[in-house]
Amino acid sequence: MIDLAPYVIALPLAGALLLMIFGKRIGKAAGIVASAAIGVPFLLALAMLVDLLGLHAEERSVIVTAFEWIEVGDFEAAARLLVDPLSIVMVLVVTGVGTLIHIYSIGYMHGEARYARFFSYMNLFAASMLLLVLADNLLLLYVGWEGVGLCSYLLIGFWFERPAAANAAKKAFIVNRVGDFSFLIGIFVLSASAGSLTVGQVNAEAGGMAAGVATAAALLLFGGATGKSAQIPLYVWLPDAMEGPTPVSALIHAATMVTAGVYMIARFSPVFEASGGPALLVVAWIGALTALWAGLLATAEYDIKRVLAYSTVSQLGYMFLALGVGAYSVAIFHLVTHAFFKALMFLGAGSVMHSLKGETDMRRMGGLRKAMPVTGWTFMMGWLAISGIIPFSGFFSKDAILASAWHEGQFLLWLIGAVTAVLTAFYMSRLYFRVFEGKLVTPGNLHVHDAPPSMAAALLPLGALAVIGGAINLPGALTLEVFLEPAVGHSEVPGGIVPWILGAIALVAGVAGIAAARFLYALPSGQKPLETLHERFSPLVNATQHKFYVDELYGRAIVLPGKALASFCANFLDARIVDGAVNGVAWLVGQSSWALRRVQTGYIRNYALTFLFGVVVAFSLLAFRGVL
Repeated sequence: MIDLAPYVIALPLAGALLLMIFGKRIGKAAGIVASAAIGVPFLLALAMLVDLLGLHAEERSVIVTAFEWIEVGDFEAAARLLVDPLSIVMVLVVTGVGTLIHIYSIGYMHGEARYARFFSYMNLFAASMLLLVLADNLLLLYVGWEGVGLCSYLLIGFWFERPAAANAAKKAFIVNRVGDFSFLIGIFVLSASAGSLTVGQVNAEAGGMAAGVATAAALLLFGGATGKSAQIPLYVWLPDAMEGPTPVSALIHAATMVTAGVYMIARFSPVFEASGGPALLVVAWIGALTALWAGLLATAEYDIKRVLAYSTVSQLGYMFLALGVGAYSVAIFHLVTHAFFKALMFLGAGSVMHSLKGETDMRRMGGLRKAMPVTGWTFMMGWLAISGIIPFSGFFSKDAILASAWHEGQFLLWLIGAVTAVLTAFYMSRLYFRVFEGKLVTPGNLHVHDAPPSMAAALLPLGALAVIGGAINLPGALTLEVFLEPAVGHSEVPGGIVPWILGAIALVAGVAGIAAARFLYALPSGQKPLETLHERFSPLVNATQHKFYVDELYGRAIVLPGKALASFCANFLDARIVDGAVNGVAWLVGQSSWALRRVQTGYIRNYALTFLFGVVVAFSLLAFRGVL
């Protein structure tokens, strides 16, 4: 079954092409076709997983050649796919969660004018991500890397007639180009240092690289990850990406684009370790600070989708924190559980918007759990999971990250992670209590309806996974960490009573955040203390509501100078220098032609007179020279 790996990519790609060409003829069946095109690869991935489990741990890395791609002289880059524990886990996440999001989209996008085109882009998005995680060489990986960037642009700006959506798509595309440029240079450095583009060869040669070269390569690769996975300083595109359809947000945040950076660092972990520590330390600190920064921003946001977007940025920060302390399998564990509960909450938010005619302001809704039981109860499962409440999935993966940081002696990073855990539980509880609890509130007294069957069919299994997903790493015969060891190595965790204490602290942090939010937003007695807090900390509240003015800073420091440079180049360099030089040559030729054409009169007497004048001048010169 492992030999069928190329079909995992080919089927959604074929679905994208089919819908792109024949979408109008297929009509309403486009959603079913697209869901099947991603659902069948999920079944293939399960079969491939069974095959891998049948091999010894050291043999669980299989190369499958799809076709010969580039052969120029000594350079060769075949389309080879790497099927190992890391790639198969990523494939299962992309296809499994992706299938549920596709099924959900059938109901959510019903009646959309460009229905088939939407599903075509969704299939192409999934195919690009699958290519990225299965690629056995950096060049093929980069094709998938750019493919998810293109698809995010197409899907974020799907409703391009809306200026906000069009601007958000451009912002995502441009910000990611910054990171992608860094990533591409990193590929060049690795290729020159390792003498190969294949994953195995690059990782094998990493140990022999000079520490400075390895550090440069690792930081350049991480620059690409900060763009794709929305970390400081390139996180600004992700909140604005909420202008796209909600299923797109779920696919970006849970199963595709933003997880690419986490996967890439785990895949090339030997390169980061070869730097001797500096590169991983940068990854850990950027991740921790991003987690805290995004958590603060989420506390003052009222748009339900943007709160979830900031929570994604924060949770990705946790993953990079784990990567930075060498806990690669723990980072992937949190990636998997996050895919469950984040897809669930985005789709739950989409169900709320579907019922409330697109409303996203939490201040205009409330008490929806009783009116929308399927949406409300499943969203509750996601809320408790991300808040780190036992036995929900997020508790186990987040606790493992904090324990790994403590074990590596990074106590300050652990503290930042613990504070962020309180913030996470607080802002997610704030969202839940305002939207789903209390008195029923709807904009314009709209009649509320629960998720239709196709949407509920995605919410229910994701809700179950948010509850039991942590079981994949519980102690037993085969845990996720043990399964991933051949690909990413062993993750050290503290022993004895320490992990129990750390787990208790993480649980208390989650409970504290929930209790604070419940007091301030769910109980009448919390209204006055909330107003007092707003007044006392009004500068901080205002700054948070304005996203700490980062967009304005980027606008003045980067965008405006960039526009000024573009205007100077267009209006002066291009119009006056380049066009002036070309037009000047044309003017000179024209003037010369105008002067010379006066000589061409067509009269023989004029030509004879000119000839006679020339003869006289010639003989005069000869005579003059003879006299001299």
